[in-house]
Order: sequence, then C-alpha cells, then structure tokens
Amino acid sequence: MSTKNNVMVFIQQDEGKIVDVSLELVSKASELAARLGVSVTGVLPGHGIEKEAQKAIQYGAAEVVCIDDKRLAYYTPVPYAKVMTQVIKKYQPQIVLYGATTTGRDLGPRIASSLKVGLTADCTDLQIGEYSYKDKVFENILYQIRPAFGGNIVATIVSPERFPQMATVREGVMKMREPDDAAKGTITKMDIEFGDQDFPTEIIKRVKEAKSVNLKGSHIIVAGGIGVGSKDDFNLIKDLAHTLGGEVGASRAAVDAGFVAKEHQIGQTGTTVRPKLYIACGISGSIQHRAGMAESSRIIAINSDPEAPIFQVAHYGIVGDLKDVIPKFIKAYKAKA
Repeated sequence: MSTKNNVMVFIQQDEGKIVDVSLELVSKASELAARLGVSVTGVLPGHGIEKEAQKAIQYGAAEVVCIDDKRLAYYTPVPYAKVMTQVIKKYQPQIVLYGATTTGRDLGPRIASSLKVGLTADCTDLQIGEYSYKDKVFENILYQIRPAFGGNIVATIVSPERFPQMATVREGVMKMREPDDAAKGTITKMDIEFGDQDFPTEIIKRVKEAKSVNLKGSHIIVAGGIGVGSKDDFNLIKDLAHTLGGEVGASRAAVDAGFVAKEHQIGQTGTTVRPKLYIACGISGSIQHRAGMAESSRIIAINSDPEAPIFQVAHYGIVGDLKDVIPKFIKAYKAKA
C-alpha cells in the first residue's frame, strides 16, 4: 500500500512510554486521514519502543515506523531532526503533526527549516477544506487553526503550495479516542545511519520533578480569576475544590496577580482541560481562557457581571458575589453528602 500523501504524526516518548499528546494527535490524524482517503503513519524514535508502538495502532495509526537506537532513548535535537527529515523524505506525507510540547516546539521548526516548508505553532484545531488564491483552487488543504494577536482573534492558516503541511498542536485540545485492542497495523523498523557529528550533545543527567497539580487528569476543576479579589480570597476557590474532591485552576490574570502558582493556569498559555465539571469563579471568560476549558462536559460560571463572556460557554450561570455564593455551595454540598 502506498504511503505517499498520508497523515504523519511524530510520536513522542518519555522513558519508553508514549506521551498522551501523541495519542491525541493520532486520534485526530485518523479523522483527517479518513476525510482525505488516506491512512495515518506514526514515527516513533527511541530505544526498546517496539512494544509501545502497538499502542499507537490502537488509537488509529495504520503504520508505526520505529527507529530504535540506544542513543535515541532521550530527545536531543540533531539526531531526532535527522530521523524525522529522512522519514518524511521517504514517505512523502501531505501532513505532519507534532505535539506542542517542549520537544515538539524544538523539533518542528528544525524540520520545517530543513525541508523549507511552513509550520503553524500551537494549533487548537485542525480541519480539511478548500482554499482559493489568484484564481487557483487548492482542495483538501489543512486548515491550521489557532488563537492570534494575544488571543483576540482565531486565525485559520494554510500553506497550500509546499508539502508537507506541518503544525504543532497543544496538549489536551484534541479528544483522545477510545483504544481499539483489535486494531491491526504494521510496525516497520527503519535504520538511520548516524555519525559522531549527529550527537554533538550528550545527556549526562536527567532531573524530573513530579507535578503537584494534575489538571488534565481531574474530573472536577474549580478555577478562580482576577475577580476573586485577592490571594487570601482565593482560599475560597481552594475550599470549594477540596470539598468537591477536585483540582484548583486559575486564569492567567489570577496567576499574574500572584493569587496562585502558574502550574494551576488554564487557557491558551496554560493547560487545556476537559473535566466533567468546571466551575469558573470570578473569571471574565476571555477567548484565551475559553480556549483551554470550553470542551468541559459541564460548566458552571459564577460572576457578578451578567455580561461576562464566560456565560456564553457556561451551561449554568450564577450572577452574584462569589464570596456569598461559594460558601452556600459548600454548605449545600456538605448537607447532601
């Protein structure tokens, strides 16, 4: 089967395990590929990763190209860029996707420069459509959608004249499909010839710090904005989150004001979340913040301004002073618990 014009995904691994954003991208790539009538090819560099490659097939990849080398166990820019450039030249995909992680944000531009193609960073949506320019019509072009101008507009970017079309995609914005244990696919081993010049840097030691906040994994998030008023008043947000067994989130404005640490930030420049319940307290609801939480299953907004944009995406809205509303929330919940 021809692999030309397929949708390709760079599959990032961390200590031999595929990271979630890569599975999100494989899931989205399978939708794009179905629209184009092609299949999904994953590229997985690392060491001892062949068994892990099967996971990408369960999420929609028809083929996973494994480049197994002990020197690729951890990401370093030069050899990884060489791997991806050679695989892309061999397979000639029409679309290549990377997670907008520190790795993807470093790797994507290197490959774009090498191949002299475009790259759109930090996309929040991807679609297939038509584009017309100077009486020329380009069909089945990748719409690379992302907030722009500080999040004040949502821009749709296309690069129709140079292939592959490439984009990095933010973590959490693409819905991860349910894995299909019966899915069939091909795992292809590919050898890349490396020289000493391909490894100008060496990892001597890796230091990892466990996250104290797990926003992506929480089913309930209570988030506070600048409207909370002060760092002391932000304890109300923490109290409600603790009562409901959820995590504490925040808008960028609340983080910038010092109400809470940056690891709690949700939105365009923070974490993208999809909890079952999202309670937004004193958050106006700018497009930057909504980009990170609008896909929540249920959204409750508490704001003293009835015209606040957050009410446009909320399923339930409460107009009032959160200092009055939140204690009543907690009391009512404890009464029924």
